[in-house]
Amino acid sequence: MAYFAASCDDAETNRKFAESLKLDYPILSDPGGKVAKAFGVYSPRGFPKRVTFYIDKDGKIVAIDTKVNVRQHGADVAKRLGELGFEKR
Repeated sequence: MAYFAASCDDAETNRKFAESLKLDYPILSDPGGKVAKAFGVYSPRGFPKRVTFYIDKDGKIVAIDTKVNVRQHGADVAKRLGELGFEKR
């Protein structure tokens, strides 16, 4: 299983943020929001919404969470992965 975050901030901002939190996963940079817009997660107000996409090993999006609670998102993701049948490691 692989996981990562995506942000519309530039790479340097994301690098500093990841270091500050000692993240063990990459943050992909999408300055300008081209990818966010393509995935339909860029709001009319001009910023990306917090959304989680679950993609299987074949590259198919199998679920999308649009209601992300940042305080419990890790637990929510773990629960959803179990519901979707993703293998634990």
